Amino acid sequence: MTMLRANFGDLLAPGMNHIFQNMFNLYPSGIEQIYNMMTSKRQYETDSYVTGFGLVPQANEGAPVAYDDIIQGLDTEYNHDTYKLAYGITREMYEDERYGAINRMPESLGRSTRITIETDGANQLNRAETAGYTGADGKTLLSTTHDLVGGGTQKNRLTSAADFAMSSLEQALIDIAETTDDRGLPLHLNPIKLIYPVELDWTVKQVLKSGSDPSNANDQFNPAGGILTPICNHFLTDPDAWFIECSEHYMYWYWRVKPEHSRDNDFSTDNGMFKVRMRWSRGWSMPWGIFGSMGV
Repeated sequence: MTMLRANFGDLLAPGMNHIFQNMFNLYPSGIEQIYNMMTSKRQYETDSYVTGFGLVPQANEGAPVAYDDIIQGLDTEYNHDTYKLAYGITREMYEDERYGAINRMPESLGRSTRITIETDGANQLNRAETAGYTGADGKTLLSTTHDLVGGGTQKNRLTSAADFAMSSLEQALIDIAETTDDRGLPLHLNPIKLIYPVELDWTVKQVLKSGSDPSNANDQFNPAGGILTPICNHFLTDPDAWFIECSEHYMYWYWRVKPEHSRDNDFSTDNGMFKVRMRWSRGWSMPWGIFGSMGV
């Protein structure tokens, strides 16, 4: 008869998983405020698009109809990265520990997991103008020269970088309103969010929540009041950077494997081993619908 040793890891698994999940879900998700959240069941995801048609031309009486062609857009590939981290607990630690250290280990792993996810999600914006972090058109997320497959270029950042203020917000909204598709037709983007670092929280609230124009001493009506939802992201690293996101945008986060908290047991040492593992990819397929400035 086979003698089965009591599985030490089994004794700890339920409680530790509960603690891990509680810490992982401790505060609202920041990535869900930035990305369209997707799931994936494949090694990678590929996103592509085709343009629409141009304007309909006027035709003379009896003249033949003009033909137009749609144009193949650029392809974006989302390759999922794997993240994992583990820790071990000796049988003796389990037997003798009296100060809550065991419970702090899954708490710490839960926080580490969540902060890793939020940091990587915010890094898409932190690196919005960093060389080497480019999209399908070879340009950084924010650029004044994004290529249109129908010809020409278009911008999704201010021509001259500026800190957040009434004047720079006004210019950003004008530029967003003038954004066209690849055939030059207006996209009619609808700005809904302002994403910014904690250093700008006071300034943003003055601009977006004041009943009167904070930049005008004559107590005039504030046209910016309430037009955007302010979202403070604590993982943005540039204190001057700010981003406007529209109701339609092409920023994607693909979950291949959501965080899994698992356990194993080492036969020779009696150690209980606990691990978190997750896989995701994130990026943008087209730059339209996100607009910003890294400040000055």
